Amino acid sequence: MGQTPRVLQPSMSERHFFGAELRRLREHAGFSQARLGAMIRFSADLVRRVETADRFPSRDFVEACDKALSTGGALMRLLPLLEKNRVNAGKPATAPTGVITLLSTQPAEPSGLADMVVRVPFQPGVLDRAALDWLNAAAGPRLSAAGRPGSPDQVREEDLSSAETALAMFRQMDHTHGAGRVHAQVQRYVEGELNRLLANTPASEAIGRRLYRLAAGFFELCGYQAVDTGAHGLAQRRYLRALRLTQAADDRLYGSYLLAVNIGHLALHCGHPEPALRMALTAVRGSETQVTPAVEAALHAVVARTYARLGRESDCLVHLDIAERQLNRSRTEDEPLWIQYFDPAYLADELAHCFHDLGRPQQTQRHLGDALAALSPTHVRRLAIDTALLASSLAAAGRIDEACAAGRLAVNHAARTTSHRCLERIVEVQADLEPYRCEPEVREFGEYVRSQLPLAAV
Repeated sequence: MGQTPRVLQPSMSERHFFGAELRRLREHAGFSQARLGAMIRFSADLVRRVETADRFPSRDFVEACDKALSTGGALMRLLPLLEKNRVNAGKPATAPTGVITLLSTQPAEPSGLADMVVRVPFQPGVLDRAALDWLNAAAGPRLSAAGRPGSPDQVREEDLSSAETALAMFRQMDHTHGAGRVHAQVQRYVEGELNRLLANTPASEAIGRRLYRLAAGFFELCGYQAVDTGAHGLAQRRYLRALRLTQAADDRLYGSYLLAVNIGHLALHCGHPEPALRMALTAVRGSETQVTPAVEAALHAVVARTYARLGRESDCLVHLDIAERQLNRSRTEDEPLWIQYFDPAYLADELAHCFHDLGRPQQTQRHLGDALAALSPTHVRRLAIDTALLASSLAAAGRIDEACAAGRLAVNHAARTTSHRCLERIVEVQADLEPYRCEPEVREFGEYVRSQLPLAAV
């Protein structure tokens, strides 16, 4: 009786992703590990160990698998990601680096380019036009000229399945490690495999829609990673590219999400609550005929965040109530995959940020307790940010001992990531504790930051 194959976790690393892809392609071809091994003149045990991420494959192995499985080079296109992972394997973990270093992890960048990228300004003035164009866009997919039938190189379902798995892997790695460690790999994948898919012909209109939606997901992730490295102007450009791709895919619902949750949140993060509010309200209006309960909850949560930042408490509470009621109506099976992270714990996080901006620490702490209790240990960046917000809220309530204890825990989480946003939140905790700087607990916390996370020390 054969062994049950090990369940693979492609989002754990590039090596796990490659192994999962090899197994998927092998099983699609109907080959056993032994048969594939015989065809490529490698042992069945090596095939098994590559599939389960116990071994890095050689270039010869990958080339042979591509040929035997008739993949058209799909596995070889993953090799640069795998080689990067091979180089990093076994290296000791390093402390998080500053934003310029985070943006310099791509070897191809010339000196000084990273600093220029960070200095690209966020431009709130261009958002209203982008939102208006999205709101008034004609229905129907807009396939590129390459999307006409009859072209020799067609994008098929198996191509998209591989890229969708890659996107899921990159998102999980981003949650765990922060953008500093992952953004260069994502950028290389976009410049290589994703651009290759976009340049080729979708096999059908449905494949074309799916391709543009997938590309929007990659540019959304790129934008989110730009925020996480402090490059807000770059993030704006990537989010707007993603928004245009949803128009090409005729995906009004995903577009409304990008407009409010990504672009609106970015404007809020950059200190522009008025344009953030316009983006979120435009998204609500433009998605009325297609919106699902969870998406509607997410949109109204952003509206509430902007009203809280503007100090309009009654308006904020109205939209928080809508968000809570809509999320209670949501059924996972009826929601798009990209919104299924938005659960009661995530809404609790949004509630906590609203009440913190409204100056209500008791409610902030209650909702943060709900959010932190439900967070996965792999979501290290979110753990760091929410724990730091808890420390700031405790400081605002005058509970200094507890604030310093929560601050230390936030530093521990942040030290496991390469995230500019985490560094910013630790700086804010220290600023919130500044009125109590003569207290021994606060001085000890400052020393702890300097020793464990020196780039966040003030």
